[in-house]
Formats: sequence, structure tokens, C-alpha cells
Amino acid sequence: MLAAILGPFLFAVVVPLLFRWRRNRVGWWVAAVPLALFCWFTRYIPSVAHGAVLDFPYRWAPSLGLSLNFRLDGLSLLFALLITGIGFVIVVYSVRYFSGHPEDPLDNFYVFLLLFLGSMLGVVLSDNLIALYVFWELTSLASYLLIGFWFHRDPSRYGALKSMVITVAGGLAMLAGFVLIYLVTGSFSLNEAIRQGERLLSAPLYEAILVLVLLGAFTKSAQFPFHIWLPNAMEAPTPVSAYLHSATMVKAGIYLLARLSPALAADPAWFYSVSLVGLITLCYGAVMAIRQTDLKALLAYSTISQLGLVTSLLGFNTPLAAAAAAFHLLNHAAFKGTLFLGVGIVEHETHTRELPRLGGLARELPLTTTAMALAAFASAGLPPFGGFISKEMFFAASLAVAGPWPVRLYPFLAVFGSIFTLAYSFTVLFKVFFGPKKEKVSTPAEKSLVMPGPALVLAAL
Repeated sequence: MLAAILGPFLFAVVVPLLFRWRRNRVGWWVAAVPLALFCWFTRYIPSVAHGAVLDFPYRWAPSLGLSLNFRLDGLSLLFALLITGIGFVIVVYSVRYFSGHPEDPLDNFYVFLLLFLGSMLGVVLSDNLIALYVFWELTSLASYLLIGFWFHRDPSRYGALKSMVITVAGGLAMLAGFVLIYLVTGSFSLNEAIRQGERLLSAPLYEAILVLVLLGAFTKSAQFPFHIWLPNAMEAPTPVSAYLHSATMVKAGIYLLARLSPALAADPAWFYSVSLVGLITLCYGAVMAIRQTDLKALLAYSTISQLGLVTSLLGFNTPLAAAAAAFHLLNHAAFKGTLFLGVGIVEHETHTRELPRLGGLARELPLTTTAMALAAFASAGLPPFGGFISKEMFFAASLAVAGPWPVRLYPFLAVFGSIFTLAYSFTVLFKVFFGPKKEKVSTPAEKSLVMPGPALVLAAL
């Protein structure tokens, strides 16, 4: 397991050498890393599906009694497969996306992407809270470098700095929460914290632990009011937006909530804070998405909204809600990744992302239109797509929660947010690809499968 996590870091050292040797082929070499890791993780699906939990201990500093432990269970395997599988798709897509731009430092891009991939694997596989924090901040550093990839642009530098400041500040709060967990349990082990959940709940430090951990999770997953960094992060290249801001990094906070919920979620403070913040984020992001004219800004707010949906499910803290959260994580990674890749193709071919300037692209981009239609229908929650099933589970979970009169509003908030979800999903599809043709900077065309192919793969999921 240590080799799987360190592999991307080690290969990142080789990328500059490969770039000098075969600049035009380096993307395909890099794509082999997430593909190999994805295949390696699939070996564990049968055993983990039957309830096995695999531990991988490594002696770190024996004289100090420190060890580096990794743990593979259903939750961490789901995230590991998303990180590596979608990582492979994104790298393949980037080969065509950056073609024709020799001025871009692609060796830097692939180095930063590999650093991020390895860091995310470290986050979801670490059983040690300090190791998790180190990998957590490495994801912030890698995302800063990726968002600011086009560093000659002022908006890119601003977006990178803004995301760095907010997520690192949240990470420091989370670290303080981890230290308090250690003071209560006497261990930095995640598994031990979960085992001593009742002790944490009854400890005088519980409220402080909850607030600090939630600050880390909410800032990373762009929950209201900490969402303000995500729209500015859309200045990154589209492969970065599709990978970091729909499928992986923004879900690190979701992973933290899901991982610590067995230890912290039995208290009403968890229920009210997490569920309410999630539902507010769901509704706010959906309303803001429908107001955007820039396609990536629209997708940014829709991502905020969908992350709010999953957060609220984790706040409900019921078996149905937990299953719905895990399933919607998979669905969202597939349909939102497709939407980002489709928007990237539109921008690559027409040189614009502005809705008023787009329309009637279905004939010129039939494969992209197909992928975007499948993704939009799944995002809107239409049957028989996966998004329909996970949203039905979401509605059922919101109806099942009990509490005072404000809690009875939860199903109405869930429906309200979902109405706007349908609206912005159809806005992307029909305004861009159907209707009358509008001004185009250039004539779009699908010259190969390298760009629409990855979008079709995710759409098929």
C-alpha cells in the first residue's frame, strides 16, 4: 500500500526527464500511473465487498513509538477507485486539451497532477490522523499549483491564492481538532477514535472537537459560507476543474465527515450543524448556478450544490442516508466530470464559455452532445439514470428524519434545491447544443476521440 501512495510522487520526479525526451508522448506515460493503480485497487473489491478491512502497518519511528498505518475498507476503496479511475480519464483528456499550446509548461502540469493524486490517496488511506493532515495539506499545495497553472493570468493567481488561504486555514483548525481527539483517546489512530466514540461524545472537549473538525471539512468541500474559493478556482484549466473540483479534492471534506461520523455523529449537535449547512449549501448553490452565464461558473456553483446534498445526507446519520451519500458520490463524479469535460471541449473548439454566444452545436459536436445529454439527465435526476436513484434515496432520507418543526422543512428544502438542479442541467444542455446557432469564434469539430472519448466513458458510468 505504501508503494501505491508513493508511486505517483516517485513518477513525478521522472516526468521532467520524459518531457525532454518525448514531449508529445509524456501524457500517455503519465496516464499509465493512475491506470495501473486503478487496476491494482480493483483486486481488493471482492474481499472488501464481503466486509474485509485490510490494515497495512509500517514502522515509522520505532524509538518514538510511531508507525505509519494505512487502512482499506469500503469507504477508502470507493475513494481510491474514484481518484485513480477518473485520474486516468482526465490525463487522457488533457493530451488533446493542451495540444497546439507549446507555450504551456506541460511537465509542470503532470508533475502537479501526480503530486495531487498521491496526496489524495494518502488522505483516504491513512489511519493516522497526523499522516492524514500532512497529505491533506499536500492536496492544498498541489491544488494551488494546478489552479495557478496559467500563472501569467491575474485571475488564475488570485483563484489559486484564495483557495490556498481558505483550505489551509480550515486544515489548521482540523489539526487542532485532531490534537484534541488525541488528548481524549490517547491515540492518533482513526480506528481508535472510532472505537472510543462514546468517550469522545461524553468528553468536555466534544464541542470543540466537532467545531474544529467541521471547519476543516466545510472549507475543503466548499460548504456555505466557505464556498467562495471554488468559483474563482475555475480559472484553472478544464482538466483540473474536472478532476479536483468535481471528483476528488472537494470530496476530501466529505470523506472526513463520513470517516468520523461513527465517532462524532450520535450527538444532536452533529445532526443540526451538518444537515443544516448541507441543505443551505444545496439550495444556495443551485440558485446561484442558474444565474451564471459562464459555463464553468455555472458548473462551479452546481458542484457546491451537489456537495451540499451529500453533506446533508451525512448529517442525517441514518443507514439509508449513508448509502445514498456513497452512491451519490459515485454518480456526481461521473456526471459532473462529464459536464466539465464537455464544457472544456466546447471552449477548446469555440474559444468561449459564455452562454449568450453559444447554441446549435449538436450537429458539429455529436459525440460531445451525447455525453452531455446523458450527464445532464443524470444530474437532473431523470430515470433510469443513477442520479435518479440516489436523489430518490435523498428524498426518502430527508422524509425519515425526525425532530422539531424546523426539521420538518428538510424535505421541502431538498425538493427546492432539486428543482433548480434540473433547471441548470437543462440550461447547459439545450442552450449550448440545441436551438438557433449563434456567434462562433471558430467552426467547432470533433477531429478525434481523445477529447470526447473520456467524456463518453464517464457518461456511460
